[in-house]
Amino acid sequence: MAKWNWLNGRTLEKQYKENISGFREWNRLDHCEDWLLFPENIGPRLSIDETNLSNGELYTIVTNKKAKGKKGVLVAIIKGTKASDVSIILMNIPLKERIKVQEVTLDMSNAMDWIVRECFPNAKKVNDRFHVQMLVSEALQEMRIKERWKAIDEENDMMEQCRKEKIQYRPFTYPNVDTKKQLLARSRYVLYRPQSKWSDSQKERSGILFREFPELKKGYELSMMFRSFYEHSKTHEEGKEKLDNWYKKTEEKGFKSFITAMQSVKNHEGWILNYFPERSTNASAESFNAKLKGFRSIVQGVTDKKFFLFRIAKIYG
Repeated sequence: MAKWNWLNGRTLEKQYKENISGFREWNRLDHCEDWLLFPENIGPRLSIDETNLSNGELYTIVTNKKAKGKKGVLVAIIKGTKASDVSIILMNIPLKERIKVQEVTLDMSNAMDWIVRECFPNAKKVNDRFHVQMLVSEALQEMRIKERWKAIDEENDMMEQCRKEKIQYRPFTYPNVDTKKQLLARSRYVLYRPQSKWSDSQKERSGILFREFPELKKGYELSMMFRSFYEHSKTHEEGKEKLDNWYKKTEEKGFKSFITAMQSVKNHEGWILNYFPERSTNASAESFNAKLKGFRSIVQGVTDKKFFLFRIAKIYG
């Protein structure tokens, strides 16, 4: 804008901040770095999540799903993730407004659970599908990573042996030209996706991977079975039945990482099953976090946190 109007950019930026924007007259200026509340934006269905505002500093953000990421989406932004600190601030919203909240989607954090329990007593808690699925997917990735470290050790031992024997090391390659180490590294995204979404090269790679590492194939089947629980269940009862079947299969396979993931799922089972039938997720919160990141990149980072929060409040508050 400054360039189009033949103005000095830094001068215009300073004039906008100090005189045009209303920043200095903002009635929240004294506490904006610690918390911002917008009780008028509260609604029956909320999301709660944490985000990195700048330099790794985490803030807890409460958003209203009905606003769909537009004006009025922001209910609260509070410095930190400690449940007691966040709850004290949210309690400033009148109780008559907080008891109207019927549902809150959240991750599997105990702190988030405590915040919702304290501040929104009538709300049904729903664990976000993405976070739950990632927990199970990471169990499979842990199995892959362990095999990859074994492959790296094998390669290092063979290279050392070749050096001692003064011969050139030539690694074994599979038909797709991957070495064992490369096969395991390049299979990361293959294991996240269902077979129906594999490309031709991924189909070839997965065929080799599962032939060489049958345990990974069994782990992949467990991961996709859990994904199917979300995709093909329509009711709370159907979900419970499919989840029980997944527990049984997981115990039969006995993979340590999956057993650990299964225990976490069991501990949160009620809130996971609350996903059905409305299929509520934390997508609105993740979308808002993405907008904050985009805004940060546009303004080339957060140099003045107060002014940054002022602009966020004006756009989304």
